[in-house]
Amino acid sequence: MAEETPKERHNRELIELLNELRVALPGVQVLFAFLLAVPFSNGYSKVTKFEKDTFFVSLIATAVSSALLIATPSIHRLRFRADDKERIVIYGNRLAIAGFLVLAVAMIAALLTVTTFLFGKSVGIATSASFAGVVVVLWYGIPAWTRLVDVRRGRRAR
Repeated sequence: MAEETPKERHNRELIELLNELRVALPGVQVLFAFLLAVPFSNGYSKVTKFEKDTFFVSLIATAVSSALLIATPSIHRLRFRADDKERIVIYGNRLAIAGFLVLAVAMIAALLTVTTFLFGKSVGIATSASFAGVVVVLWYGIPAWTRLVDVRRGRRAR
């Protein structure tokens, strides 16, 4: 099988990145929509200052995550036919990593808000800390570990 040219690789990598973002964005947007509606619900008047603070962190983090994850398709459209897909892929990858990091903060803060409201601060902190551990392992730990294994085996990214 013939090696792909740099242009073919950039096209493939951009398509892969945009497809990954297409999978992630609906979840972020649904979380954002629910968070925007929460203050207008009947029970919101019963939340504590701590819960309002964690809710605010979740709301802002979700908005920032949305902006970071939507940035790559926007950049791609604004740079249409500018022949700089390699740069778009590099920036898009960084934006996606940042977007997922901020999304993790949003999800942890949302979980903390809800579990604290329902079960108290101790359960909320324990639950959200456990979830944070799961996210760190799945989203960052496994990819970092597999990269380390690849480096030790002499493989490198193409």
